[in-house]
Amino acid sequence: MSYRGVVPTSSRSRVTSVLVLVLAAVSGLATAYAFPTHDVWWLAPVGVALLSAATVGRGWRLAALAGLAHGLGFFLPTLSWSGIYVGNLPWIALSTLEALYIAAMCAVTAVVQRPLAHTRLRPLAHAVVPLAWVLQEWARGTTPFGGFPWARLAFSQADSPLAPFARFGGAPGLTFAVAALGVLLHVAVATVVRRVLAARSTQRQGSSPTAVLPAAQPVLGAVLVALALAPLGLALATTPPTDGRRVSVLFVQGNVPKPGLDFNSERRKVLDNHVQGTLAAATRNPEPPSLVVWPENASDIDPLRNLDAAADVRLAVETIKAPLLLGAVLIGPGEYVSNASLFYLPGSNEPQRYVKQHPVPFAEYIPYRSFFRNFSDKVDLVTRDFAKGDRAGAFEVPVKGQDPYWVVPTICFEVAYDDLMRDSTLQAGKQENILAVQTNNATFGYTAESEQQFAISRIRAIEHGRSVVHVSTVGVSGFINPDGTYVDKTALFTPAAEFGSPVVRTEVTIADRLGPVPEYAAALALVALLAVGRWQRRRDARVDAAATDAAGPAESRRDSVVV
Repeated sequence: MSYRGVVPTSSRSRVTSVLVLVLAAVSGLATAYAFPTHDVWWLAPVGVALLSAATVGRGWRLAALAGLAHGLGFFLPTLSWSGIYVGNLPWIALSTLEALYIAAMCAVTAVVQRPLAHTRLRPLAHAVVPLAWVLQEWARGTTPFGGFPWARLAFSQADSPLAPFARFGGAPGLTFAVAALGVLLHVAVATVVRRVLAARSTQRQGSSPTAVLPAAQPVLGAVLVALALAPLGLALATTPPTDGRRVSVLFVQGNVPKPGLDFNSERRKVLDNHVQGTLAAATRNPEPPSLVVWPENASDIDPLRNLDAAADVRLAVETIKAPLLLGAVLIGPGEYVSNASLFYLPGSNEPQRYVKQHPVPFAEYIPYRSFFRNFSDKVDLVTRDFAKGDRAGAFEVPVKGQDPYWVVPTICFEVAYDDLMRDSTLQAGKQENILAVQTNNATFGYTAESEQQFAISRIRAIEHGRSVVHVSTVGVSGFINPDGTYVDKTALFTPAAEFGSPVVRTEVTIADRLGPVPEYAAALALVALLAVGRWQRRRDARVDAAATDAAGPAESRRDSVVV
């Protein structure tokens, strides 16, 4: 009996579909537990393995539904912080949008795998999954409205043995490595299961099974294993450097009167908290640091226009006797406001500035406001849209008796964008520098968002070979070493002012040199696999047709019973 002759009943087909969707949803939940605050990093490849098992060999429609089930199981818990104060609709809408990218990925994977699965190149079908995962994360990190690259597989790996691979492949490469390990896990388990079932079948039938594999399959299988294990081997063999000149830095986590959307309803109090934290630190440690860093929204009163706010900032700078990098909301240009990092030097009244290049849609500006107002009046909580900066920022920090270094600011969610982080890191050129991630997590309450963002900064430290000063208005904040480690981090909604001695470095990592090459390579490889699969399938069909014609009717009938 031929395989094509075994037609499942509609009832059996429905049961199979339900089981596939359940397995896909479980895979999503498993992946969610890889992220903070659960931090079970090894569940990320397990989640990929389960999704691969759920979708392999399926048609593109069922694969897409499975991808959607995985995406909802993954994003709904991981992004639950997005609706903590604005209600369920924005949270569910965002999670569903992100899940649709997983659905599209699984549909594309099914389409590319199908021609490969019916040829001697079958092992290469599994290579489609990590390639598609890289492209899926690139797509949802750039579209729509500039994308939302949160909760990428790479960002779950801050404590993983794979983390050092970020120095070579960046976040896309690290995602590829995680997904490749997941596929390898799926293949290994599936192979063991098949052999066990075959052995039991043989025992029942009392015969020895014979299996003839095309000569190319062992070689291709070895290639697949190498693709999966090479990043792990490279990561395990790599010790990210932590050398460099140490400089003294103070960060101030001033805290807010209360969490929530109206955290800055007492804007003066938030500014005062950071001023007082700085003054107290100056008393505690008379030796001035080389730099003080305040978080995003430390001054929501424009210190360039408000004389009282300007006087408070100046008091902090002159008391601590050090340059100050602070996050402020500025009035203008025009009808807009600006989310900016201002860099003050002692003895100077004119700060340098960096304006956030990627304002967050639906949080810092509302695209198509009149349209989206039909779904939620929360859009009007953003009364004025934020302007978009047009260049990376880097500020020279003078050090008494030593060469200066540079501090490179990144504001809030910008830390999740590969190109912004890469351009910012390289902005300082060959000068020694550190990265400063200034953020405000007050609007997300006591959720996992702060820890997720801190984990992203840890991956960025490894990727760019830089120390990171990660400072939030309400926590978590901390000094991150170039190898992604940290000594301590602050608690949520607790005032803190901490001195640290991060190293300043000039290294340009392989990941920085490669830039977007991993995404380009993934796209080309995926297209090549699709083309090769279709070509090989047509070639095999011609060979089979020729063999059938030569064998005659008897041989043709005998071939039809081969599974």
